[in-house]
Amino acid sequence: MSSPFVVQVARLLEQPGQPCHQICRGVIEDLSCSGSRVAEDAECEADVIFEAVTGGVSVSGTVSAAWYGTCRRCLALAEGTVRVPVQELFAEGGDGEEAYPLWQGCLDLAPMVHDAVLLQLPQAPLCRPGCLGLCQWCGNDRNEQPCACEAPADPRWSALDEIRPSGGLPD
Repeated sequence: MSSPFVVQVARLLEQPGQPCHQICRGVIEDLSCSGSRVAEDAECEADVIFEAVTGGVSVSGTVSAAWYGTCRRCLALAEGTVRVPVQELFAEGGDGEEAYPLWQGCLDLAPMVHDAVLLQLPQAPLCRPGCLGLCQWCGNDRNEQPCACEAPADPRWSALDEIRPSGGLPD
């Protein structure tokens, strides 16, 4: 079974300077970090332009994938879409560090897509930007209802209560 991310570029290499647009979609395995992941059956997309350059093929465009995880504040489902601009070189003898490999007029976008998505997955996702999280004292979800808990007094500061004015702290 061939990968949807393998692209024939032999003809493109014969016509330097002629860009070629292509959209590739497919499943890429092992896209997860400590806080979020791409579902195992979810497709990633590479919307890219290929152009033959000296020494190989330049690939530029956008890589995207839907992700999910657990909100770091309230533990609810957090989800979103990663959209990453990419600009990479594919060259004969590419090692994946300086350039991705190009072999016999073919290139595989999967390693580039994998790297781009993995580097952009949120390490500590939020279900929404203003998530209030859980109350640390009673565990109430403060997004659903306000919490009236007050932090318990720290006994290490009790000596200061003796010298505090009866009307509270001055302004």
